[in-house]
Amino acid sequence: MKIKKYKEKYSKKAKKRKSFPEKLNDYSWIITVTILAFFISLLFSFVSELTIPNASSIVATFIIILFIGIGIIFDMIGISVTVADIKTFNSMATKRIKGASLAVKLIHNASRTSSFCNDVIGDICGIISGSAGVALANILSNAFHLNLFITTLFITAIIAAFTIGGKALGKTTAMNRSTYILYQFCKVLSFFYKK
Repeated sequence: MKIKKYKEKYSKKAKKRKSFPEKLNDYSWIITVTILAFFISLLFSFVSELTIPNASSIVATFIIILFIGIGIIFDMIGISVTVADIKTFNSMATKRIKGASLAVKLIHNASRTSSFCNDVIGDICGIISGSAGVALANILSNAFHLNLFITTLFITAIIAAFTIGGKALGKTTAMNRSTYILYQFCKVLSFFYKK
């Protein structure tokens, strides 16, 4: 009976059209996230292009692992925000636990938070690690006289495998430990966040 009432309530809400201010708010978010993606991508690309071509194969590999790691971590945060129970953070916020009120705000804006973490940061890291992999392939082929085409294929395949595998593992972890992950992220973020 409760499920039927919930479905009816949900279907009524879904049928309602968005008002004009809500539509404007959506468009402003799309513009904001596009601009953010441009500048973050520019920054990551700058770091990648500045360091990898002149770096050793070990340093280049470390930078690629770093980008893959950042992508996985932010993917986990994006999942955690959508899965986490707001009641837990509400009770933590009433006890004035550091980062709890910020977690509540992120959960209230879960679609935007997950979009930023998964799509903006996650996708940018994927693109940059791929282009960094091509640069690493150039370094390895020149240093060890390897075939550039085959080296590039293998490195990009390895990067893709580690990224996809890491994100799959990260998603499972985020689903099971969403409260802990979001709390730790918000605790760190609260040092930089001003009300």
